[in-house]
This record gives sequence, structure tokens and C-alpha cells, in this order.
Amino acid sequence: MDRYEPFASLALAAAAGLLIGLERERSKPSDESRLSFLGGARTHPLLALVGGASMLAARETGVVSVVVPFGALVVLIGLNYAGEVWRDVHRGITSEAAFLLSFLLGVLALTRDVMEPRQKIFAVASIAVVATFLLSAKPTLHPLARRMSTEDVAGTLKFLIVAVVLLPLLPDRTYGPLDVLNPFQIGVLMVLISALSFAGYAAIRLFGARRGLGLTGIMGGLVSSTAVTLSMARRAKERPDIEDSAALAVMLASTVMFARVVVIVVVVNPGLRGEIVYPMGFAAAGGVAACLGLWLRSGRARPGAQEIAFSNPFDLTAALEFALLFAVILLGSKAASTYLGTAGTYAAGLVAGSTDVDAITLSMAKLAGEGGPLSHRVAATTIFLGTASNTLVKGVMATVAGGWPFGRRVLGAQLAVLVAGTAGAALAWLV
Repeated sequence: MDRYEPFASLALAAAAGLLIGLERERSKPSDESRLSFLGGARTHPLLALVGGASMLAARETGVVSVVVPFGALVVLIGLNYAGEVWRDVHRGITSEAAFLLSFLLGVLALTRDVMEPRQKIFAVASIAVVATFLLSAKPTLHPLARRMSTEDVAGTLKFLIVAVVLLPLLPDRTYGPLDVLNPFQIGVLMVLISALSFAGYAAIRLFGARRGLGLTGIMGGLVSSTAVTLSMARRAKERPDIEDSAALAVMLASTVMFARVVVIVVVVNPGLRGEIVYPMGFAAAGGVAACLGLWLRSGRARPGAQEIAFSNPFDLTAALEFALLFAVILLGSKAASTYLGTAGTYAAGLVAGSTDVDAITLSMAKLAGEGGPLSHRVAATTIFLGTASNTLVKGVMATVAGGWPFGRRVLGAQLAVLVAGTAGAALAWLV
């Protein structure tokens, strides 16, 4: 096998270069009189092969066989860029960076004893794929960057400092009464929830909330289904003609909430998924059926959506507030379980779920972990009670903020969701 290794590695280098080259060929400027085209589908694989051949020679002659051609490439790229600056052509250095990467991928493909052969294949292929994605994502990334506000950037950086710098410094041991508060675990779960919320927030920033009420409901459900409910209720009160469509957005957001709960449970406590999938799955199915009915009733209209005032989930203050809320609910749930038994745990779920589903979900998933005081069945039932409480509270909010005509649409759909979820919870107790 070693006899054919250089040929397989050179083929890997050429394939990586070709992938990048094809993207560069597709992206070449239409006005070539003002902007020179460095190379595409042929040049990049050739550069990768040059890098691979130089590394192959370096096995016998030393690192100088790689340094010399790499230096020559840097000089050629520098002269070309200087010439364009001289001609007053304004552009970035993306093409030049792609050139250097193609060469270095060829070098990496021919290395030995740096990583295992299988790891090397995946490393070269992964770098080439990610680079190609970034090169082709300019139409998507640039609008996203323009939509980002100064507050978004500042909030994200502050949170990343907490997640990357401060989180590893938190003590990984329990403190306080009932021996249940672990600062490191609370920090990790805070990062998990904020990252999940940020996925929806980034989607809204990328696509915009005016793509339709339905899309707004789906993406908004990842950030805050309560925010979607209040915004759609106000919108429906202003425009009674879109009450069905606004109710559809609310129910889509609520349905996403059930899927979000399952994701959180699977990440935090995979052993609990067998118990939680029945009530959450049935509730989500009921939500989908309710959404279908509202969609048909709305006459398949596609009115424009209003911009919902979501706050950046990476805001440091909001993240710390969630961590505090989670700690309080975790301690309260443990106390209720210890002193009041199962009934106290269920009561804690109903009360806590009315304000925040994520916190009660995380608390139950943690308390039902290995060696925890709660059984999986009790934890799953409590999580369902929390989601049911939250669903009813949002129905009341929709009625108060949007009026009875809008509220009865939402409450009727949510009743179907709760009936389906209750059937799922009953089935979970029977199996």
C-alpha cells in the first residue's frame, strides 16, 4: 500500500485544488478589463500539485523544497496585487488567500507522520469544502454583516468572553443547600440555551422577518415563542383581516417550542428522551394539525410580516438573568421533590413553566440524570406540565393583547395541542 501512497496523496491534493478552482472559475469577474483574473479550474489544482510535489521532494531534500516554491508564489501574488493597486483597482485579497490555501493543501496531502492517513484525508477534504463554502458565500455573508448592529456585535463578543474565557474557570462542584448548584454546569447550560436561541436569531437577521408570517413564526420559535405571540396579537388587533395568518405564526412558534424541548433533553440527558418523546411528539403533531387548519382557513394568504423586536440572545445581561432563573428553579424543584414529593415537583413545573420552559426543562433533565433524585417518568411529566402551562399563558396573552376574535383562534388551536400532548403523556405512563 505504501507504494501507491504518493499517487493517492497527489490525487487528493488535485481534488482539493479542483474544488476550490471550480468555485473561483464560477466567481470570476465579468469585467476582466478592470480586474485581472488570477486563475480558476486549472490553476488551483496545478498549485495544489506543485505543493504536493514540493512536499514529496522535501521527504528527501528537506524543508527547503517547500519553502522555495512557496516563497516564489508569495512574490508572484504580491507583484500581481501591487500592479492592481497601481492601476487603482480596489478589491480584497480573497483570491490571493485561496491561491495560498490550494498550495498548502497540496503540501498537507503529501505529509507523513503528521496525522493518520484517514485523518489526513478528512482534514484536507474538510478544509477544501469549508474554504469553498466561504468563497461562495459572499452574497449571503455580506448582507448578514450589514444587518448586524453594533449592539449585536458587542453582545456577542461579551458572551463569547464568558463562554470561552470565564466558563472554564468556574468550579465544577456543587454548592449551597441540597447540594444541587454546580456553577460550571449552570454555565454550560446557559451557553447551550443561548446558542440554540442564537440560531433562530441569526436566521431572522439573515432572511429578515418580512418573508412571511409563517417563516417568522418558525424562526421566532427558536428565539422566543412568547415574543412571537405578543407581536402577532398586536398585529392582528391592528389588522383583523390577517387574524388567521397571525394565529398560524403563533402556533408555528409554539410547535417549534416542543421540538426545542426535545433537543435540549437529548443534549443534556439522552436517557430521558424515551420518556419525553411521547408527550412532546404528540403535542408537536397536534400543533402541526392546528397549523394546517389555520393555514387552510387563512386562504393561503401571504401577508407581509412585521419586524418583531427580538433582543440578541447573546446579550450578557439576559444570559446572566437566565442563569440566575435556572439556579432558582433548579433549587426550588429539588426542594419541592425533597419536602413535598412528586406533587410538589409537578406544582413547581406548572409555576416555572408559565414563565420559562427552557429553565424547567434543564432543571428536570439534570435532576433526572444518573444518580439524580427524580425518575425519568416524573421528570418527563413535569416538563410536559411546564410546556402546557406556558402554552396556556401564551393563549391568555394572545386574548388580552389581540382581542377575543384572535384569542379564540389561538386558544382553540392550543387546546388541540394540549389534548394531543396529554394523550402522549398518558401513553408514556403506560409503556
